[in-house]
This record gives sequence, structure tokens and C-alpha cells, in this order.
Amino acid sequence: MVTWPIFAEQFYNEKLVTQVLKIGVAVGVQKWVRVEGDFVEREAIEKAVKEIMKSDRAEAMRNRAKALAEAAKKAVEKGGSSYSDLDALIEEIGLHSH
Repeated sequence: MVTWPIFAEQFYNEKLVTQVLKIGVAVGVQKWVRVEGDFVEREAIEKAVKEIMKSDRAEAMRNRAKALAEAAKKAVEKGGSSYSDLDALIEEIGLHSH
């Protein structure tokens, strides 16, 4: 994923994708500008796209992204953590509605 935050929480999302999950590359936007976004040189975009497509890190990023996708699928399947948590929430709400 190539990240290009413009405003608000997008800068935090960029940090999550590039530094925590390590499945993306930033184009270099550094700040939120209310009227117009931070200017990005075409070379920065080209560099980010090349890095995501064919750098030494590209395969590792793709593998991490695939592993995260699989974990997310398992979480929402019956018996998965998100499925179970939603079930528990519905049950809890049902107890308080009587």
C-alpha cells in the first residue's frame, strides 16, 4: 500500500501501515494543510510505487499483508474472535433489554 495522508487521522493510519504492520510505503507527506494538501514531487510517488512493486522489501510486505488478511478472515468466521465478541455483545445487550 502506498500511503498519502491528507488530513485528520490519516497520518496515524499511515504510521500503522508503514511502521507497525510494515505493509506499506509513504510518499512523504508530513503535515495536514487545511486549504490544500502538502505538495508531493512526482519522483517521490514514483519511488514509493517502485518500492512497493519490486524492491527487496516488496515480497515481505506482500507476505505480511496476506497473513493479516487470513487472520482477519478467521476472526470473522464462526468461532473466530470477532464473531465471538459480537455474539457476546448481542447477548449482553439482550440481558439488559428486559
